[in-house]
Amino acid sequence: MPTRATDARRAAVLGKPIAHSLSPVLHRAAYDELGLTDWSYERFEIDEAGLPGFLGTLGPEWAGLSLTMPLKRAVIPLVDEISETAASVDAVNTVVFTEDGRRLGDNTDIPGMVAALREHGIEQVDSAAVLGAGATASSALAALARICTGEVVAYVRSEERAAEMRHWGERLDVEVRTADWADAEQALHAPLVIATTPAGTTDALATAVPERPATLFDVLYHPWPTALAARWSMFGGAVVSGLDLLVHQAVLQVEQMTGRGPAPLDAMRRAGEKALAER
Repeated sequence: MPTRATDARRAAVLGKPIAHSLSPVLHRAAYDELGLTDWSYERFEIDEAGLPGFLGTLGPEWAGLSLTMPLKRAVIPLVDEISETAASVDAVNTVVFTEDGRRLGDNTDIPGMVAALREHGIEQVDSAAVLGAGATASSALAALARICTGEVVAYVRSEERAAEMRHWGERLDVEVRTADWADAEQALHAPLVIATTPAGTTDALATAVPERPATLFDVLYHPWPTALAARWSMFGGAVVSGLDLLVHQAVLQVEQMTGRGPAPLDAMRRAGEKALAER
């Protein structure tokens, strides 16, 4: 996506709540490494009702926005164009402002997941399990559409959620079978397990980790490690963290917003680790 090559530029992350967001830490670390001394990256607590008005106040100095919940779908009618990736899950987490004033929406969560897995040596799996059925779970299915050659089993708490996951499977051309959350221990035997649930939800599963686990992708980054991730690591399994995802999706955002690349992955990760350690 094209951007303007001017000096002082602004970017920010929007959402509600937003105080916990690590995005400013990651983006500012990237700006420092790239020598973008006149760039700034802030955070603003904005809900769906306030989003149109906020966008209307932005001037030509703005390069882009990162969006978290609850804005990833609310922003879609407010942009001029969205990428195929964003359209595939009806979710935009990145808006880039072009030189001619257009707003371009993208989703870096999905390629960020794929990149985080690739960094840990996961290029392809023949099956997978997804814990949960929220917005992150649909992004997980979109990522699995790129790397999983067989069935994905989604463990959910209600038939409504099960229907949603089957819908996303059909839409993304992923073979999805749903199972009851009561049987979630079975998920831990899959070649790849993606946990997309809120903090604490998977803690009870930690005692069920098999002796030789494969790969766990736990999208949480605070608190870290989760009980499940700690047990998984103790048994020698590979663990991909929410910070891995956050950094990889932020790398793509930085490159799109600044027009510079490659973004400094290692520096951004170090900044994120330091910030988490200080919390």
